[in-house]
Amino acid sequence: MTDGVDDGTWGPGLEDDSAQVMKAVGRQIKLWREAAGMTQAELGAAIGYGEEMVSAVERGRRVPKPEFLDAADRVLGANGKISAMKRDVAEARYPKKVRDLAKLEAEAVELGAYVNTVVHGLLQTEEYARALGNLRRPVYGEDELERLVAARLERQEVFERRPSPLLTFVQEETTLRRPIGGQDVLRGQLERLLEVGARRHVEIQVMPIDCVDHAGLDGSFRVLKLKDGTTVGQNEGQLTSRLFSVPKEVQVLEMRYGMIRAQALTPRESLAFIERLLRET
Repeated sequence: MTDGVDDGTWGPGLEDDSAQVMKAVGRQIKLWREAAGMTQAELGAAIGYGEEMVSAVERGRRVPKPEFLDAADRVLGANGKISAMKRDVAEARYPKKVRDLAKLEAEAVELGAYVNTVVHGLLQTEEYARALGNLRRPVYGEDELERLVAARLERQEVFERRPSPLLTFVQEETTLRRPIGGQDVLRGQLERLLEVGARRHVEIQVMPIDCVDHAGLDGSFRVLKLKDGTTVGQNEGQLTSRLFSVPKEVQVLEMRYGMIRAQALTPRESLAFIERLLRET
């Protein structure tokens, strides 16, 4: 999932710094286990996990929970050296791009996003996100997919932040009709949009298919206004992601987003539109 603009697309795999951290942690656990003369099955039994889980952690395929690390530290007699890796694991729990986005969103007092492919990642249900990930080619491994889905859901904590940032989204009508994951998943997703859209600090708008004037035909993007007064923009292509911070470039995105919002249905009209779609689905 390359969440550069986080229009919900899923991009290149996870060979970033976080994956390398997980592999390094796994190697350390393996070394301590072998030094203790234990098999993976024996270690798993001693700390309350299956052999498969121990193997996945040692290979860097699964993210160990703090309890796993503490138990392994105690059983292997590591004297705090394995437990000390909890902070590294927590920081590297999600891919770097996701962590960078979460940091950016944490600094935002206002976020605006236009999406023309799928439902925006911050608005997705777990079922929708997983179904979307399953469509990605080349395919993700199960562990990798679960990690990315968890990362996407984790970032949705932005809705609970206090003070609340202003969050606005413009979704193309086609993104609300495409049954990714099937009709049941789509129904759940539409219900989620109605739930989130009812919040006072969130506005969701729909860009109708029959809209003649459209300022967003160059693709999805988003604009974030940060606490320090600066504004940045992001957009993403098939394999690339770009952050805009040069004022002249950001101004273009701000202008386009303002026009897109003016051309789309109002937030009230949009929620009524989504309710109609839900009844038809």
